[in-house]
This record gives sequence, structure tokens and C-alpha cells, in this order.
Amino acid sequence: MAPTALLSVSDKEGLVSLANGLLSHGYQLLSSGGTATALAAAGLPVTRVADYTGAPEILGGRVKTLHPRIHGGILARRDDAGHRADLEAQAITPIDVVVVNLYPFRQTVADPAVDWQTAIETIDIGGPAMVRAAAKNHGDVAVLTDPAQYPSFLEALAAGRLDGPLRRRLALAAFQHTAAYDAAISAWLAQRLGADGDPADADPVAPLRLELPVQQRLRYGENPHQSATWFSDPQAGWGAALQLQGKDLSYNNLIDLDAALATVREFGYDEGPSDRAAGSSPAAVVIKHTNPCGVAVGTGVAEALQRALDADRTSAFGGIVALNVPVDAAAAALLTGLFLECVVAPGFSPEALAQLASKSNLRVLILPGAAVAAAPRLQRRSVLGGLLEQEADDRASDPQPPKVVSVRQPTAQEQADLDFAWRVVRHGRSNAIVVAAGGRTLGIGVGQTNRVGAARAALEMAGAAAQGAVLSSDGFFPFDDSVRLAAAHGITAIIQPGGSLRDADSIAACDSLGLAMVVTGCRHFLH
Repeated sequence: MAPTALLSVSDKEGLVSLANGLLSHGYQLLSSGGTATALAAAGLPVTRVADYTGAPEILGGRVKTLHPRIHGGILARRDDAGHRADLEAQAITPIDVVVVNLYPFRQTVADPAVDWQTAIETIDIGGPAMVRAAAKNHGDVAVLTDPAQYPSFLEALAAGRLDGPLRRRLALAAFQHTAAYDAAISAWLAQRLGADGDPADADPVAPLRLELPVQQRLRYGENPHQSATWFSDPQAGWGAALQLQGKDLSYNNLIDLDAALATVREFGYDEGPSDRAAGSSPAAVVIKHTNPCGVAVGTGVAEALQRALDADRTSAFGGIVALNVPVDAAAAALLTGLFLECVVAPGFSPEALAQLASKSNLRVLILPGAAVAAAPRLQRRSVLGGLLEQEADDRASDPQPPKVVSVRQPTAQEQADLDFAWRVVRHGRSNAIVVAAGGRTLGIGVGQTNRVGAARAALEMAGAAAQGAVLSSDGFFPFDDSVRLAAAHGITAIIQPGGSLRDADSIAACDSLGLAMVVTGCRHFLH
């Protein structure tokens, strides 16, 4: 008896070539719906599932392959005498290869305007049933779920190597395929119930299901002795970035790039001059070990970058740079003058790319604004034996307007500097203090175990430039010591969340020393 291959695919890429390969090795083809039509149109001999089962497609195509002659042929163990007897009694042909990929549910619901019924009709039923059946019976059946598998499968077929190890690997890929598919459906349903349904029906904390494919196996993790893998949605976030040059991204690169992007997005993020009206002013961020060491805005991208680099050139060495507007030739010239690991922006001019090509080891990435917008606003972090999930701290404004609590009101320039410093401080690891003036950081103290220590580090880095500058703190001041230290270094205005039992002490210190103080009522710790 000739071996049989069942083909039923939504994505018809490579279908005809695969079918021709199967025919050349003596397979007979069994197919349904549009797949059978495509094979027949290519002039290939194919038996329709409805003709084989004697059961027509019904319910508008909802039921095509859900039949004992199909699933019996897939699930029968060839070494089981009872299974063979059942096949013979029911005139069922064993199915040796199953080629199935599923209705494009994720692509359908990616459109925010998709209606409920369209999405529901894109949930595949027969496809996952066949995939799971074939994967379960992988000892006798090879299952293909991705057109990318076809060439290597045909090579193995030609070499006579459809062996157990290959079928097991294909089974693993099949179960991963259906798991991701079900995860996408459940995630969409939970989202829609929360957004559109009765709040009583919503599941605000649905069980976590990860559906991210492997983007890349990394050389190693934080250190060379640690293995690491990068999982990512290829259409959103860093998975959609285009790397133009440089070595492969490392684990640490990706962590730092994410910190750089989060910081520079405080000042907008666009895809080109046409988007400038949306509010993106040129900004540049230099990151080292996930912390900003230089942040600045400017009238142009080159000026913003120059100011950010000048904020702390010592720390910028070997750092990560993110820019929120496309890079021009002038900015590229600055990037080539310093050793950097990575640079990311919404785009690069041809002249900029020509200059950056001289730094062959520099990783240059384009991350479109659309890819940033498509990424979910959830952050996940592993802990021993589990994961934590939280909403990203990326809202454009705090829940309540900031309030001046000192006698002296901040000047217009101080208010602008306070706003800038407040945008930056939320991206330094706690405890974090930022000293800034004129749209540029002057000193940053991060990751300290006490707040006055963070203030001291930031003020010492700023040096004489702290005279007339402002200071921001990601958390409240438990004592007035940081305020007095700031005043001693020439700081004229402070912004902080407030909420300490001793807020009155810090406010009184500002009043006695002539400083302005603004309280936001919102803490921005970053651990």
C-alpha cells in the first residue's frame, strides 16, 4: 500500500513543492477545502477528504476532517494488531504524514477593529485536532506545522531518514505550535472580556501563558558560564528591530537596550520628520549597566547626542545609545568617535549609515515606532520557581498634578528642569537621584542603599555645575539631610514624590534655605 500524506494548510507557502516531493516518493495525497483546490489547480493528483470519508463538509466548513477515517488513520499504531484489525474492518487507510498549519488567529486579532464573530470563526478546530493526533502518534507519523520545515523534511525523506529522532523533534514543534495557538486565543478572550464585557465576567488575572517563539539562542547570559535564549514576538518590540551591522546581540545588550529605550521614550519616539508633530523632541540617552549616565534634549539629534555624551564621557565608554528621532550624518560622526556597544533609533539617513559602517563591531539597530507601540504594556520578571508580572511604569503623566509645597515658587526655567529631571529619575535603579539643568543631566546617583548616599553621588558628579541646577528623587526624603546637602551644592529646586512622615522637615529646610520644592504624589522606584 502506498504511503499517504494528509495536507490541510492555511498558509500555502511551499505547498505545491512539498506535494511534488511527496508524490515523487510514492505518496498519495489526501486533502480538504482550499488546500485540495490549490493542489488540483497545480495539476497534482489529490483525493478530497469528503470523497474519502463519504461525509461532506458541513456547517460552512466548520466540520471537514473530524471523522474516524481521518483520525483513525492518524492515531493507529502500526505495531498493534488490534489497531490494524480496526483499520481493516473500517476500511481506513493509515496516514503517514500530516501537514497542517492553522487558521491565522493571531494575524486576525492583531487588527484592533476586528469584530467578535470574525475572530471566533478564525479559531481552528480540526487543524489542532489533527496536529495533536499526529504528534501523539509520532512513532509512526511525521507532522509538519511550518513551511520552513518542508525543505529539510524532503531532504530527510530522500535520504531515507524519517527516523524516530526526527519525528520526535517534529512532534515537539507541533505541540509548541498548538500551545502557542491556544495561548493566543485565551489571551485575546481575556483581554476582550476585560475591555468589552461585564466586569463580573472579566478575568483580571488570567493564568499566565507564554507564546513567544525563540528569536535567537544567545552566546551566553550575563556571564560566559550562563546559557541564554531570547524569546520574542517577531512583530513587536525588540523582535521587530532590524540590526543593520555589528556582532550578534548579547543578553546584556538586550537588557541595556530596553533600559535605553524606556528612558528615551520619555521624550517621544517617532519614525521620521512626519511624526515630529506628535510631540517627539530630539533626545539622546546613554545607558551603562541598565542605568542612564547621560540624558539630554536638543534642537537637533546631533546636539542632543553631544550633550548626553558630555554629561559623563567616562561612563559612556562601552555604553548603549538610544535616540528618539532618526540619526543624521552629524550625529553619526559623534557616534563613531567613541567606543559604544549598540545604538538604536527609529531610523538612519544613508549618510549616517555610511559613516557608521566604519565601526564594524558597533551594533546598529532600527526599531520602528510601530514596533514599540505594538509591544504589550506588561513587564515580567522571574523569581525562584515563578514569574512576577506588572503594568509598565510608562504613563505620560502621574495620576495627580504636581504641587508646589514650598514658600518659594519655582521659576519657569526651574519648572522645565524639574520636569526633565523627573522624567529621567524614574529610569535609574533605586535609590535614584538626578541633578539636571537646561535639558541635560549633570549628575546621577543610582542603586544606593540610602537616599542621602544617592544624592551625594549625583551632586559630586555634577560638581560646580550643580550651582543653580535642580534635583529629582524617585522616592520621598525620610529626613531633611538630602535637602540640606543639595542646598550646600547650589541646588535651587527639588522635585520628589512626598509621603514621608517627615515631609514637613524637608519642606521647612527648603523654606529656610530658599529652595523651591514640588511634590508629585507618585513614587517611581525601579528595582
